[in-house]
Amino acid sequence: QVQLVESGGGLVQAGGSLRLSCAASGRSLSSYYMGWFRLAPGKEREFVATIGRSGAVTSYSDSVKGRFTISRDNAKNTVYLQMNSLQPDDTAVYYCAASSGWSIREADFGRWGPGTQVTVSS
Repeated sequence: QVQLVESGGGLVQAGGSLRLSCAASGRSLSSYYMGWFRLAPGKEREFVATIGRSGAVTSYSDSVKGRFTISRDNAKNTVYLQMNSLQPDDTAVYYCAASSGWSIREADFGRWGPGTQVTVSS
């Protein structure tokens, strides 16, 4: 089974940028479709972005489209989330997750990292 660990979270001012990383161990990440989700205080966990196994196909939620970019480096067994033009509403714990098929549904992702906190100040 693949194990996932996120990093790169932190405190940033509105308008700033962060790049999250999700490092995998135990199994090659190239076997999985990967996604990013987030959980904000008082809200349900929501889909952010997903990427196909080769990295050629991506999908984003409307709330982050044009600001966030998901990418992957299978040689480094790592998935990234570049976040630009961050806003206070982006404050959340961000999770990476692995799925055996293409999906944007949380229930279809069977492996999850522990999450990394992103806080955007106004």
